[in-house]
Amino acid sequence: MQHLKESSKDKKKPKVTLKQAFKTIIWPRRNLVFVGLILIIIRSLSGFVLPLQSKVLMDEVVPNKDYVQLYNLIYFVIGAILVQAITSFLLTKVLSIQAQYLISELRAQVQKKVLSLPISFFDNTKSGALVSRIMSDVEGVRNLIGTGLVQLIGGSFTAIVTLVILIKMNVWMTLFTFIPLSVFGVIALKSFKFIRPIFRARGKINAEVKGRLTETLGGIRVIKAFNAEDQEAKIFEKGVADIFQNVKKSMTASAIMTSSSTFLIGLATTGVMGIGGYYMMQGTMTFGEFIKFTFLLAFMIAPIVQMSNIGSQLTEALAGLDRTEELMNMHAEEDNEERDIVLEDVKGEMIFEDVSFSYEEGKEVLNNINFKVPSGSVTALVGSSGSGKSTIAGLSATFLNPKSGKITIDDKDMSKVKLSSYRKHLGVVLQDEFLFEGTIRDNILFPRPNATEKELQNAVKAAYVNEFTDRFDDGLDTLIGERGVKLSGGQRQRLAIARAILADPKIIILDEATSSLDTESESLIQKSLSELVKDRTTIVIAHRLSTIKQADQILVIEAGNIAERGTHDELIAAKGRYYELYTYQSKI
Repeated sequence: MQHLKESSKDKKKPKVTLKQAFKTIIWPRRNLVFVGLILIIIRSLSGFVLPLQSKVLMDEVVPNKDYVQLYNLIYFVIGAILVQAITSFLLTKVLSIQAQYLISELRAQVQKKVLSLPISFFDNTKSGALVSRIMSDVEGVRNLIGTGLVQLIGGSFTAIVTLVILIKMNVWMTLFTFIPLSVFGVIALKSFKFIRPIFRARGKINAEVKGRLTETLGGIRVIKAFNAEDQEAKIFEKGVADIFQNVKKSMTASAIMTSSSTFLIGLATTGVMGIGGYYMMQGTMTFGEFIKFTFLLAFMIAPIVQMSNIGSQLTEALAGLDRTEELMNMHAEEDNEERDIVLEDVKGEMIFEDVSFSYEEGKEVLNNINFKVPSGSVTALVGSSGSGKSTIAGLSATFLNPKSGKITIDDKDMSKVKLSSYRKHLGVVLQDEFLFEGTIRDNILFPRPNATEKELQNAVKAAYVNEFTDRFDDGLDTLIGERGVKLSGGQRQRLAIARAILADPKIIILDEATSSLDTESESLIQKSLSELVKDRTTIVIAHRLSTIKQADQILVIEAGNIAERGTHDELIAAKGRYYELYTYQSKI
């Protein structure tokens, strides 16, 4: 989908106009829309047969008792009704199905865009809210490319043609009905301007409520453990109450339109009865002409009322597109034109030069960090919680960008490297590793779905995954549940390590991969980690210092600075901060 131009005006104002939506969504599909317009014009014209023939029936067929003409008239009307039915079916086939295809196409594009956004965006956005925006906000376009907009145009065509016929029949009766209909049109336009911000707000509230609900269901164990069901229920009740208040506002505006139409159309109909009755008593209008006028009046009013409903649908569609465009106009990670260096053969030497970083302005997490990670070496980061270890890991993985200073990979400035070309050489194993719902096999194959069975088995053995899968009836095809809930912590970690081994990266980042495991699991994982880091550049965040004795260098991070650096033996001999941390853990 081409990007709709974002207005430079107040962002709270509607951004996507019907003209912009026409240009980017409707015009590329103009052939289908044109076919839809032809069909709806044919349907509209065939609809005129019944009211026009009603005059012939009343003024010619019945008084003359002409049975032949009666049969011909019936056949003619049935034929017109059949044409209406066929065109209605084709409209659904051509436009409504195309609209659903467009929705699926837009969902895929929005999801692709969301995946391209930087990690910082996801840190500040609920996943459930994003799901709502991807799945729900684009649904309104069915009213743009579907029957909605075409019916709006077709309804306008029907109303105009009918108005011309009515004026030719009787100017004064037509004028009397046109005045209240014009008043209704003004009320409808005012209502649409009022409703659009409500629809925009509803999308936001829906996303927030769905986001919280997703978190609640995902964290059900924590909720039950802390007996917090009532607390979560109250939060959700408030959310659905906000949705109710929003819906109530839009329904009130719609009710005003509906009641206005009922009153004004009723007024027009009453006027037609009075004026038509007067003309018939004067002998200037036949009964057949009055019936014909009444039928045609209904033909003019029905599209106008229908157009008010379609107008609400189009307003909702544009509000959804506003929110969709907010996502589509965000800058993707790869949008930076300066990132033009493509890495081919990566050796893995990484250097931090005077790197500083802060999540909030004025609160630095790292202060002018300098260190070098030689190719194929293991660098361990140790220190107290909140010292900046995970931030260094995030910078190394390009999840974060330094506020100042420079990070290089093989002497190339990381800020100018195309991210995809770097990350295909990167492997990450986290403390709380994310596993996808499915089988053990699916999760290990995730980075390389086309890997051979031999490569898979090598990764399984290297990470000691077979130590527990051999005990399962279904082996590697065992279903592990959402986020791997059916596996123990140690089993999940070994599965994650097997996944990283299969990916065969040049650079590995391990974030406290053994911190919460029992001794037996830690022993097995240490063996699998030894296999993983072999001949690879590795940065490991270590909670248990006993696991990093063999590291080529250890950096002690305190308050965003490197307090000490050296090998395990060198730091023990120095009897500084590392010595304190190590001896303290040894006593426990």
